[in-house]
Amino acid sequence: MQNPLPKIAIVILNYNGKDVLKNCLSSVFAIDYPNFEVVLVDNNSQDGSLEMAKTNFSRAVFIKNEENLGFSAGNNVGIRFSLEKMADYVLLLNNDTAVRRDFLGKLIEEAEKDERVGLASPVIFEGETKKIWFSGGNINWLRMRVVHKTQIDDKEKSYPTEFVSGCSMLVKKEVFKKIGLLDEDFFLYWEDADFSFRAKQAGFRRIIVPQSVVCHYEKSEGMKTSKIYWLVVSGLIFFSKNAPFWMKPWIFLYTFLRKTKNSIDIRRNNKTELALSVKKAYGDFKQARP
Repeated sequence: MQNPLPKIAIVILNYNGKDVLKNCLSSVFAIDYPNFEVVLVDNNSQDGSLEMAKTNFSRAVFIKNEENLGFSAGNNVGIRFSLEKMADYVLLLNNDTAVRRDFLGKLIEEAEKDERVGLASPVIFEGETKKIWFSGGNINWLRMRVVHKTQIDDKEKSYPTEFVSGCSMLVKKEVFKKIGLLDEDFFLYWEDADFSFRAKQAGFRRIIVPQSVVCHYEKSEGMKTSKIYWLVVSGLIFFSKNAPFWMKPWIFLYTFLRKTKNSIDIRRNNKTELALSVKKAYGDFKQARP
């Protein structure tokens, strides 16, 4: 008897996504892969997006959090539920995406070829354009940032990547069993790099599957001040947690230089909103750390 296709749980975290969520769910429910379940986790949205989803997509499982738990904790609610329901894979998918009908099957096909593969990502385009948003990524430890590749290494077969974006991340259940869930110290951003780094340390491969395509209509671009704040805070958390011992002096020095530059920017630019947001991020990180 032929083994059944792996069971996939597609976890979509929603927070006030009424302008993008319907497009996302419409594309997801048109997937040609036969064995998947959609778990929509709502972080206490106030814009009617959860009600819209319940009305139009009743096949989904809905979980409502009583507050905005952030990306990691919100997704972890859906991940726990999915693993309890015996999912073989969990796919984290942003609510501001749209997927191709065959994207999931292509991901599963490649992930099943090698038991060492723990994380897999499609190639992610910017909306309907031909511009690539993510086709792999590296962590630049010296400059304390992540770098998205915008070119495909190999169009015919999967290839390795240092980290997988949380925008669309397929995870084997064995990864969660070995390294745990997303780190809830990260409210927003950098949790994917941290999870990928932990998966790497545990011996799992991370791959890009170029035959699988997702379009990303980045909702966060409309909230730049908040985005910059969380990028800075979460980046500081990531490197304070994960930088090897011999790099700690450099991380301290580079952070000091960045804070100094921020202070100069505030004086020169008459306290711009973005510069003040960065200053607040440094201050809040310092207060939160012993």
